[in-house]
Amino acid sequence: MKRSALLLCFLSLAISAHAADASTDAGLAEIQALGRINGQALACDYADTASRIKTVMIQHAPKSRRYGAAFEEATNKAFLDQSRKEMTTCPDGPTLSGQVDEATQRLLAAVPAPVTK
Repeated sequence: MKRSALLLCFLSLAISAHAADASTDAGLAEIQALGRINGQALACDYADTASRIKTVMIQHAPKSRRYGAAFEEATNKAFLDQSRKEMTTCPDGPTLSGQVDEATQRLLAAVPAPVTK
């Protein structure tokens, strides 16, 4: 009896942890998307766009090593990929800005702001 109660307790904890991971995984994709846009913005000399992305990250992204590493990795990869291309392949500023808006909205939907009282 004790074993089945203990097993049931562990199973419920695992299910709740998996549900929490699933909700944060959705936000992780948006963080990576912002990282890719950030890398392009940096490589294409769109400092205002990169600054805006930094502000979004500070204000809305979960503060964890996992999210920070995902953002940095996506930024570095996109920067290197963009740098390997000719500069004529840079998207225009409004296009990049629109991509930031879209990724930010998806992030806000995936990782809602915590409720404070």
